[in-house]
Amino acid sequence: MLSSLNFWMCFAGLVYLVAGVFILRKELRAARGWDKLITLGCVFFAVPLAIFAPEHFRDPGFIQNMVPSWMPGQHWLWAYFMGCVLLAAAASLTLRKFVRLSSTLLGLMFFLFVCMIYLPGALTHPTDRFAWTFALRDLSFSAGAWALAGLQCRASSPQQSRWMILFGRIVLAIAAIFFAVEHFLHPEFAPGVPLEKMTPSWVPFPSVWAYLAGAILLAAGIGLALNKKPRMAAASIGALMTALTLFLYLPILILAHGGPTTDINEAINYVADTWLYAGAALLLASALPW
Repeated sequence: MLSSLNFWMCFAGLVYLVAGVFILRKELRAARGWDKLITLGCVFFAVPLAIFAPEHFRDPGFIQNMVPSWMPGQHWLWAYFMGCVLLAAAASLTLRKFVRLSSTLLGLMFFLFVCMIYLPGALTHPTDRFAWTFALRDLSFSAGAWALAGLQCRASSPQQSRWMILFGRIVLAIAAIFFAVEHFLHPEFAPGVPLEKMTPSWVPFPSVWAYLAGAILLAAGIGLALNKKPRMAAASIGALMTALTLFLYLPILILAHGGPTTDINEAINYVADTWLYAGAALLLASALPW
């Protein structure tokens, strides 16, 4: 059954999606080919941030458990603070206001998540592939945000811009290659960001889709690493993750309707996670040459 938290997560995402596409309508009409999808990078990055925000307000107990014990103050306050940050960042990217500032701070936020939460866990359990997936996932979010910040400061700070975009390209390349290997080794798991979810039984030829996703990620990752057609490589990752959001994780969410609230919440998070990764890749693509 859809809970109030699930409703507000979906509602926030829908509002930001409609607003973002409406604001970009002229750019979308003018864009051609891959550029139409790349133009949506900011929206695809903003919408999942808006989806995640209500969790920080309606279920702070869950979020505060992720806050490191050594962080000062009441941990539930950090949950509310992060919810406000996510909404503000989503609004900035959607309205195209203060984009350089918001993307720089977003990149820093995700980078700190990696350093404070995910990397210690991965180092503590180095054989846990999911721990490394979480770390590379959030590092990729950071890379996409900083690539956008680099694009925004290209004229005023060209050297800083080059380093930020280079960071984004290398991180996405490493993550894509790692994720590709995970698809080849564990094709029974749902494609995309390789987490714990198994591919549903209603999906035909599940291993085929996993191998196909792995091949795209591997080719794109190598292209990014070697800086060969990097814009197309990053856009390919964005297109793959967008397709998986629409044709795999969104149907999973629809089919979860009427089931336990926890299943619906998990399905929403998988939609937002995969969509956010698509946005990160498309933001990187917007900063790279063909």
